[in-house]
Amino acid sequence: MNLVDGKVPVTVLVPCFNCAVSIRRAVSSIAGQTRVPFEVILVDDASSDATWPILKELAGAYPGWITLLRLEHNQGAAAARNAGWAVATQPYIAFLDADDAWHPEKIEIQLIYMENHPDVVLSGHGHRILAAHDSKPEWVLVHGLTVHIHKWALLMENRFITPSVMLRRDICQRFCSDKRHMEDRLLWLQVVYGGGKVVRLGVDLAATYKRPYGAAGLSSNIWQMTLADVDNYRVLHATGSLSLPGAYLLMVYSVLKFMRRLGILVFWRVWGGR
Repeated sequence: MNLVDGKVPVTVLVPCFNCAVSIRRAVSSIAGQTRVPFEVILVDDASSDATWPILKELAGAYPGWITLLRLEHNQGAAAARNAGWAVATQPYIAFLDADDAWHPEKIEIQLIYMENHPDVVLSGHGHRILAAHDSKPEWVLVHGLTVHIHKWALLMENRFITPSVMLRRDICQRFCSDKRHMEDRLLWLQVVYGGGKVVRLGVDLAATYKRPYGAAGLSSNIWQMTLADVDNYRVLHATGSLSLPGAYLLMVYSVLKFMRRLGILVFWRVWGGR
């Protein structure tokens, strides 16, 4: 399959683990961009289903555009993204998860902003949750304000999901390969505490196909996510970014958020099917 000429200087990284059902949709949403990224790197994280044959099929369908990496044993999304990051060639990196998708104008809108604002090292944006597995990530865009995300705002809440993020490839921070939950938020925080400017674009450009809590995947285990969030504050304190009292207060706040999320999950399970 031939893509349009004039691809833009973006590498797309997609960690893939047992995603045979959804990876075609994700890749289709990349290929369908109004500004096609220069390269796509699909990293198979030792899948045990039909993911690898499908990735080879996709690479054959888009020769010279898709690069495949295969990890020998399962290491988690953070390690898979870092492996792709290590071989990325373009000045900008955009992340997409294998079970999510992008609005067709995502790359065009976000890249234009990043190129026009060289002081911004990381940008994210809003997303929509689509109910149907085959729902296309297409909707009329509504543009709101672009907001500078300060460190305390990011400490209190993760302001954007990973498939919304585009960053500059040459930043020094990387995902913590040992973490399997909330590793994305830790990276955003380390970028901010490292002096990088982070913004959230006021437009929805990504689609997910699962609820944030109580659905399949890593997001279903909200207690593990809470523990990972608590550990993020420990890491920030250990590296001198957070004071000890500040870290403890944020840990308590994270546990309180867990209790609230658990209540929402219980309510949905009791009343959601009625």
